[in-house]
Amino acid sequence: MYDVIAIGCGPFNLGLAALADGVDDVQLAVLDSRPEFTWHRGLMFSDAMLQVSFLADLVSLVEPAHHLSFLSFLKDNDRLYQFYVREKFHPTRQEYETYLRWCAAQLDSLHFGHHVREVTWDGSAFSLTVERGDTVETFETRHLVLGVGTEPHVPAALSDLPSDRFLHSADYLFRRPDLLTAGHVTVLGSGQSGAECTLDLLRANGPAVSWLTRTAAFTPLDYSKLVLEMTTPSYVDYFHALDEPVRDKLVKDQWRHYKGISSETLEAIHDELYTRDLTAAPADLQVGVAVTSASSGRDGVNLTMLHADTGRTFHHTTDIVIAATGYRNRPVPFMSSLEPQIHHDTAGRWTINRNHSVATTPALTNRIFVANADLHTHGVAAPDLGLTAPRNATILNTITNRELYPLPKTTAFTTFTTPR
Repeated sequence: MYDVIAIGCGPFNLGLAALADGVDDVQLAVLDSRPEFTWHRGLMFSDAMLQVSFLADLVSLVEPAHHLSFLSFLKDNDRLYQFYVREKFHPTRQEYETYLRWCAAQLDSLHFGHHVREVTWDGSAFSLTVERGDTVETFETRHLVLGVGTEPHVPAALSDLPSDRFLHSADYLFRRPDLLTAGHVTVLGSGQSGAECTLDLLRANGPAVSWLTRTAAFTPLDYSKLVLEMTTPSYVDYFHALDEPVRDKLVKDQWRHYKGISSETLEAIHDELYTRDLTAAPADLQVGVAVTSASSGRDGVNLTMLHADTGRTFHHTTDIVIAATGYRNRPVPFMSSLEPQIHHDTAGRWTINRNHSVATTPALTNRIFVANADLHTHGVAAPDLGLTAPRNATILNTITNRELYPLPKTTAFTTFTTPR
């Protein structure tokens, strides 16, 4: 009997295991179907930077002296002075994954190769049916944390394209050799992933490159200091208390805070375009266009595009399409037996309490928590790595019914609520 089992081992549940490490009265296990911990390998460009400070590690924002902090990782690997002299708060994405794997190697509570097939409730505890190789095991726990993450989203208009002509940006580096030998590659989508794929193709100076997006511009990530306060617990408190229609409107309007492109990446792309203009055919960049249909033939992929401002359609032909079209919450079919006891909002989404627990009927007396599946209730901070430690501290404080980790009382200079 565990106190809590976390399903899925991404950074959020890895952080939960880190904060629970050494807490004697919390018996925790993290189950993941993968053979080992990895993080965004298909987009692990050597120079790609993390978009948050190193303080947004697994533990520091609630316990900076923790033995699994990023600074502890640097010290353990004899890189502390190099990081100090570097004078950059943002690690590379590769270094951050190395830090996460360093943490994972020190935690006995992580169990890879464990696929959760079903979760049931027996009136006092959750029972998990788990496949482990050729065997099936049963785990029991008082509480659950779901951190199964997201999966690549492919729009319906692109779903029928053959795999040799199409890929999601999540698989970019796995398919890079094929891309560099193609005659023409088209990137769809203007988030950070689409920008990084486009930049790499331009630097490779191989295929002709098109970069198309339905947004009105290649928009930079809004990383100004006071806007960043919207990723703090103070803003989460405010956002969660709003009515559902207001929250939905805000999430739709605030996409620039977590779906934009870093200014450094945009500048690097412009530099490549400027240099390429002297030596090769310029790349094709178009904004305000959306794919309405796609087909594949001997001549490549034919995309029918709709121009938003004029309402006109046109055709775009290319050899390979890269869909940098984002991610969606991964489905949780193993939770189907519990669905009748879970409360839903008017859009059919789970109702999530401020402490990240799922609202349920009184008969389900123990708690189900979620990690990064509460954008609709907790706002733009939900996918932000900076919420990792406060979220997990909140979950552990709730499970233990005590202030195991003191949480900050004030996290923003901005007042979001009506003044008293």
